[in-house]
Amino acid sequence: MTTIEAIVPDVAERAIAIRRDIHRFPELGFEEERTAGIVECELDALGIEHRRVAKTGVVGIVRGALPGKVAGLRADMDALPLDERSGESFSSEVAGKMHACGHDAHTAMLLGAARVLQADRANLHGTTVLLFQPAEEGPGGALPMIEAGAMDDPRIDAVAMLHVDVRLATGEIGFDAGAVNAAADEFHVTIEGRGGHGASPHTAVDAIPAAAAVVLALQNIAARETDPLATIVVTIGTIEGGYRNNIIADRVRMTGTFRTQDATIRAGLEARARRIVENVAAAYGTTGTLEVFYGYPAVVNDAALARSFRAFLAAETSLRVSTPAPTMGAEDFAYFAERAPGLLIRHGIRSDAKGSVHPGHSPLFRLDEDALAYGIATLVAFARGVGAGRVAGGHAAP
Repeated sequence: MTTIEAIVPDVAERAIAIRRDIHRFPELGFEEERTAGIVECELDALGIEHRRVAKTGVVGIVRGALPGKVAGLRADMDALPLDERSGESFSSEVAGKMHACGHDAHTAMLLGAARVLQADRANLHGTTVLLFQPAEEGPGGALPMIEAGAMDDPRIDAVAMLHVDVRLATGEIGFDAGAVNAAADEFHVTIEGRGGHGASPHTAVDAIPAAAAVVLALQNIAARETDPLATIVVTIGTIEGGYRNNIIADRVRMTGTFRTQDATIRAGLEARARRIVENVAAAYGTTGTLEVFYGYPAVVNDAALARSFRAFLAAETSLRVSTPAPTMGAEDFAYFAERAPGLLIRHGIRSDAKGSVHPGHSPLFRLDEDALAYGIATLVAFARGVGAGRVAGGHAAP
């Protein structure tokens, strides 16, 4: 039984030490040379075979002594471009970089799970592939790992990841079937007018009121053009235009994000936005252009995998499992889950006493390290369940 008590203190303590080491020296996407080196040294010490892929990605393989399926366990390794203000004794020593989303803990927990699984190979069914991924926060490391064969040698039958979640208390994990994260697409809008003197607006074509009208009109996509029971976000994040107080602006540039969980809504979004941008701009005598840059797709948890893993946890572990609401955040784990049945699992870290209350991407982010043992137990349970054929997805990998 994979109870939390089965994760011996030495395993959790080692994971905490690794997490703190990674936290002090954060690295951004595809810069994770030091972090990948830590992973490789740990795998070497454990006698786990491994290889480098996608520059700073690492793939490790734990081969059980008993026949079975292949489980994939993914952890991201990169940090964010933030100055840390958490007050932790092991805060970032690198200016402008911080582990503010828990990826340091994700990596440490996967190494902890590797330690447990490797030590119990004699009783382990199947194979576990350890996927240490770079650049989740951008530009994206999942696809380069997949293209380098990370899911093919051996072929992964089902894949899972943990993501720390301040909505859930320490000791709690949560997941559900269906879309649990959103697709994230970036868009740029440019409004072109004709400049002039601020005292003579009738001689110019002002791009600023046109841009303001476009901002408001774009919200109609969510408010009036999408089923209110569907999920969609249209956010303008930046506006740049104008020169000084007495000059009519001839150009305004804006950037934003589209977030969707339904592939059909996502597919039609660019055409809707383009119609609004071009026609509202024209109504103001300006020209509007739209560019869309497609990012990660939505993460869709396999229904059969979610169902069978929940049943396995209830039968074989003492872990507390809940069903948290989806979020509109993005995750490039989506690419792994498109190629094999996948499961994104929320991992509770909330503790008022430990100050683990701030959301990810905050410079104040802290993490209750007591949670690491629960995360390790969850990853071990998934590997054992998939390997033994008791946890399985409902669709085959393409």
